[in-house]
Amino acid sequence: MKFYLASIFMVIFCFTHAMPALSNDEPISPIQAPKLIDLGMVELGKKLFYERRLSPSGHLACNSCHNISMGGVDNLQFSVGYKWQQGTINTPTVLNSSLNFTQFWNGRAATLQEQAGMPLENPIGMASSHSITINVLKTIPGYVTEFKQVFGDSEITMDKVTAAIAEFEMTLVTPDSPFDRWLLGDKQAISQYALSGYQLFKKVGCSTCHNGPGVGGQTLQKLGLVEPYETTHPARGKADITGKTEDENVYKVPLLRNIELTPPYFHDGAVNTLEEAVTIMARVQLGIKFKDDEAARIVAFLKTLTGRQPVFPLPTLHPSGPDTPRPQPFREDGS
Repeated sequence: MKFYLASIFMVIFCFTHAMPALSNDEPISPIQAPKLIDLGMVELGKKLFYERRLSPSGHLACNSCHNISMGGVDNLQFSVGYKWQQGTINTPTVLNSSLNFTQFWNGRAATLQEQAGMPLENPIGMASSHSITINVLKTIPGYVTEFKQVFGDSEITMDKVTAAIAEFEMTLVTPDSPFDRWLLGDKQAISQYALSGYQLFKKVGCSTCHNGPGVGGQTLQKLGLVEPYETTHPARGKADITGKTEDENVYKVPLLRNIELTPPYFHDGAVNTLEEAVTIMARVQLGIKFKDDEAARIVAFLKTLTGRQPVFPLPTLHPSGPDTPRPQPFREDGS
């Protein structure tokens, strides 16, 4: 199996930068670097994550909406899909997504692997299908060889495609934030102002839902617990899956890691600043009206959650074969 330097360095990091045990009892824990990953599968998954030929338009890949150089999002209210169609919900970050207990805002995918296959078949996403995806990959000789190297046989299946993408996404963690360094004993890593914001974050109850290594992503909760969250967005949260009244406006608690990099905020992408997001959440979830300085202190804390961003060489994708389908025009009128 072919191993790549970038992945080797990443695994070396995993085994030489283990996080020491914490002596305090904080609701947030440091992010740890990924462990027990399959190097070959990561490299294959990285190519597939950037592979635009999996979309009939030839314009869209996972990275189109989950731009790793932009905090794992595209900073749009709703992502732009096939033939310039607008998405229906704000795109969550792919960074640290392995820390979520379930995927998507409404929790409809249990695992990263399950999630990886869904945008391919979304008609306003990549607008492809699993059968088309497999057929395209089979026409690219380099992928046929690489799948055989990674999985031990030449058959390309959707399970293998999504497993490889998920394995790559497992590596997209952002450890070593200033707050992580503070948790690990460096009391100069964050300012006293940010620390006061963290203390307020805990005192008012934000950490009840935003906890763990991802500072969220561990539960589904009702948005608008104390006061209704006003929006014209049609999403109903978990109720879109279950049809149950009690699941109305129940969403996965978002991760707060790298939150300063991922505006706009909330499932409807209606909020552009962290200060506004913090103020709204305090009011609708906790029944608290923050003063400007209180919101600013919490925002200062949230900015300490920005970790070291993933860095790796961009993958060189395999050249098309003679039978690889040519991309369809992005717009029907050919413009």
